[in-house]
Amino acid sequence: MVAAGGEAIVNQVLLINTAITSRQRARFPLSIMTMAAALEGRYESTLIDGNIDRDAPTTACDAIHAQEFTAVGITVMGGPQVASAIEMSRAIRKLKPRLPIVWGGYFPTLYPDVALNNNYVDFLVRGQGENTFAELLNAIVEGETDFSGINGLGWRRDGIATQNPDRILSRRHVAPPLAYDKLADPKAYLVESFLGQRTVAHQASLGCRFRCTFCGVAAMFKGATVLPPAERLDREISYLKHELGADSIQFYDHNFFDREEDMVPLLEVLAHHEMPWWCYARADALVNLSPESWKLVRKSNLRMAYIGAETPNDALLKSIRKGTRSSQTL
Repeated sequence: MVAAGGEAIVNQVLLINTAITSRQRARFPLSIMTMAAALEGRYESTLIDGNIDRDAPTTACDAIHAQEFTAVGITVMGGPQVASAIEMSRAIRKLKPRLPIVWGGYFPTLYPDVALNNNYVDFLVRGQGENTFAELLNAIVEGETDFSGINGLGWRRDGIATQNPDRILSRRHVAPPLAYDKLADPKAYLVESFLGQRTVAHQASLGCRFRCTFCGVAAMFKGATVLPPAERLDREISYLKHELGADSIQFYDHNFFDREEDMVPLLEVLAHHEMPWWCYARADALVNLSPESWKLVRKSNLRMAYIGAETPNDALLKSIRKGTRSSQTL
């Protein structure tokens, strides 16, 4: 938007990660940090993390009192975060009934009609949310009332839950740096773990190309995955290590070790920094790594790979479309 004097108006959006764990176990709220980075230049984001701020509903209401927001975006996992997201949404709805409330994340993606079956959620974003949320914000700013053209969006039309077609996963990984400076205290997320004294969380890639029938990632991303360019991973780790003071990393990638040719540039970055790290991985990917790649893994200081074994029964592994064999896990 442009003001009468010709100056661009930067619209505001409030992004909230509601409580799901204790303050001592809090990790970076990567979902809302990624969204803030994706919206940079078009929308100014204010971030609230309920894992650190134990009175986040009050903080959110104070922020809404202080300034005008185009919408509120709330990330919601299944389980205990649903309850805190409901509490947050109800508090915002009571304070400002017309302010659009948008849920995103695993819960609204996997259970969209349930998420919209209430009076405190106006929209939901399914799957990868950067483009869907940005298009929704643009439509709200322009005063649109028909949102049927936004893929990946759920909304209510005449009081009835409506789910637009799915959005195809974007292969363009978010390029801007994560918005660490938008957190109240980034160093509050440096925690002691078996990896080190100042462990941080990071997510490099998105999705997983496998379709295991029991997995929420497979249901959410439908076999698609996006790996980051090595330059982006190097930039993020350099900030975490040299600016923030982290000494180790927990990677929350859904499946860190993918195709070897794609992994080598990332392993080279990790081998350069030599920070102890932890990740999720598949047994077949690790077993099939070449000796040259294993040298990079060792130099990178990998301390642990969390491998889903599921079952030693190969027939059951096949029935759930795991794609691995028990012998590979052993």
